[in-house]
Amino acid sequence: MTMTTIDTAAGAPRVAMISGASRGIGAAIAQELLSHGWAVSLGCRRPEEVVLDASLPVIACRYDALDPSTDEAWIDQTLARFGRLDAVVHNAGVMNPLSVLEASDEDFDATFDVNVKAPMRLTRKLWPHLVAGGEGRIVTLASLSAKRVKAERSSLYSMSKFAVLALAHGLRKCGEPHRIRSTAICPGFVATDMGTALTEVAPEQMTQPEDLARIVRTVLELPSSASISEIPVNWTVEDAY
Repeated sequence: MTMTTIDTAAGAPRVAMISGASRGIGAAIAQELLSHGWAVSLGCRRPEEVVLDASLPVIACRYDALDPSTDEAWIDQTLARFGRLDAVVHNAGVMNPLSVLEASDEDFDATFDVNVKAPMRLTRKLWPHLVAGGEGRIVTLASLSAKRVKAERSSLYSMSKFAVLALAHGLRKCGEPHRIRSTAICPGFVATDMGTALTEVAPEQMTQPEDLARIVRTVLELPSSASISEIPVNWTVEDAY
């Protein structure tokens, strides 16, 4: 991933941490924020593989949703480089295409550890820094699978996404006294490696990562007087979404 261009803003840039940021949706969000004056800290399992533009305010740090010890290291590196934290984007996730009858206890734990427990734990650890910033922002990439179950093989995944949607709403309530706003973005199929592996829909027809990146930036930059709880996004028109 190569980061390019930045729109220099007056004063210190706002700082966002983005998990799962080495490719796909996370990389698109990083590029969008960088090009609009943000500083970005990328959480990646293999940060050494991420190509960065040294002229931009961006760092790549090791973050593994299954390794709690990487939480503190990522937060510390972000604060050491930028001195503040204004937003976190929970984008890292896993999709095990299993039904609720096929899934073992181990499958359940693996899915919920990444999709639910990891963003909850990370938010708990960085919460004081969002509070200190005055108007912190949290965006969680959930899924339309957080709002309905479309197929047997997506039912385990849907369970985890229903839970992470509840997490996003719970954080809205926790953040209210501190003017911290939490929003869940709920897309259908997106033209990423994960999305194209799950359907025969042509990638060019799907929602593009850059589409979601624009939505995420808009939400992050809204004033606290505009609190948005969730945004469903689909590549096509279906009955509900």
